[in-house]
Amino acid sequence: MQSEVLITIIEEVCRQKTEKQTLELKSAEFGCPTTLFDTLSSFSNQDDGGIILFGIDEKAGYRIVGVYDAQDLQKKVTEQCKQMEPSVRALFTVCEYDGKTVVCAEIPGADAVDRPVYYKGVGRMKGSYIRVGESDEPMSEYEVYSYEAFRKRFRDDIRTVDNARLQLFDRERMTEYLNLVKRERKNLSENVSDEDIFELMGVTNNGIPTIAGLLSFSQYPQTFFPQLCITAVSLPGTEMGEIGNDGERFIDNKRITGSISDMLDDAVEFVRKNSRTKTIIDDSGKRTDKPEYPMKAVREAILNALVHRDYSIHTENTPIRIEMYRDRMEVTNSGGLYGRINVDSLGKMHPETRNAVLANILELMKITENRYSGIPTMRKECADSGIPAPEFSVIHGEFKVVLRNGYYSAASKSNADIISFCSTPRSRAELIAFTGKSRTYTMIKIIAPLVDAGKLRLTIPDKPKSSKQRYIKT
Repeated sequence: MQSEVLITIIEEVCRQKTEKQTLELKSAEFGCPTTLFDTLSSFSNQDDGGIILFGIDEKAGYRIVGVYDAQDLQKKVTEQCKQMEPSVRALFTVCEYDGKTVVCAEIPGADAVDRPVYYKGVGRMKGSYIRVGESDEPMSEYEVYSYEAFRKRFRDDIRTVDNARLQLFDRERMTEYLNLVKRERKNLSENVSDEDIFELMGVTNNGIPTIAGLLSFSQYPQTFFPQLCITAVSLPGTEMGEIGNDGERFIDNKRITGSISDMLDDAVEFVRKNSRTKTIIDDSGKRTDKPEYPMKAVREAILNALVHRDYSIHTENTPIRIEMYRDRMEVTNSGGLYGRINVDSLGKMHPETRNAVLANILELMKITENRYSGIPTMRKECADSGIPAPEFSVIHGEFKVVLRNGYYSAASKSNADIISFCSTPRSRAELIAFTGKSRTYTMIKIIAPLVDAGKLRLTIPDKPKSSKQRYIKT
């Protein structure tokens, strides 16, 4: 980092008086902090990495106090970096500001296959951290496992369900699938028994049904996994817990079960039934009914959750959730993004598939295309329907899709609404979708004044135009 850039960051910290998603402050006036492990871990475990700034005392009103000895500080920080697994390689910058020496340690984000980066002194489970706003929080057992699953290529969709039996599967659906395999996979069309086809396609393993087979063909997979289902609710307000005019908590509430194809159809129907419809009369007097949400986008969001959710033992007690509020609907599933992809890359690159066997089965059954077209389809359908673009986020190991219906006009979005929306870091695309305004108007007329007023802050202040830039409530 150039000294000029570091000075800009120092001045911004003194003005805003806050730490950030990618910025941690340490005094180091009288010695090197002895416990940097949590921050070294959390910064290494996020794509953007982070900066540790030594020489600013947060407890003294963000006063610049300088460091005790720049050379010794770098040496001792490096020693702590070596106690991480894998070892962290910090990049140091030293500068003078207001007669004080300030040291910056840039911590790069580790590759997905090297995460979680943790402190060797206490081990992976206790020494792995994740950055949440301006704090370092211990990773959950599942968050640690998710990185392990990617690195070691765990295939949870083909783990066996020991008590399941093919005899209880839907025979008609299985016959249809076998015919499709023989037609689409020519090398399996002759001299291969049905039992061997099931083995080769991952429906069974040593004759025992797999998770993928169970979810695709069982008449009732919830016999073995009661929570591998969908819970769907329609709510009277814009937040969970709001009560309707008659004191009702839910307008509709349903647990959706069955195979994946059954759950998909029933979930789409639930949304359709609980959606409002606009009636539009054109100049010729012709009537057109416009649904609240484009059903193709709804189907893709639900299908994405069913196919790409995590099916490990850590999440088998967590259902997919559909929540329909007055201004939006949300589809949430266990399991963050898989592998090296991030939210900004969704729909722009081909990600690695978490449940490849399950996706392959559903592709043959014509339930999914398995061509990574789901998110582009959602975006196009929303644009064609005149509603904001879908919003995607990953929070605490869960992936969420939000579709906003546009019934609440952009003009009603107050500064308070936008600040509240930024309680979690938001991208430019998410902010534009939330306000419903153009990119230029949103960023210049709405967001920039909130940043200048100290109501919002940038997660990467030294790179304001970065594609990874996020805006968060101060």
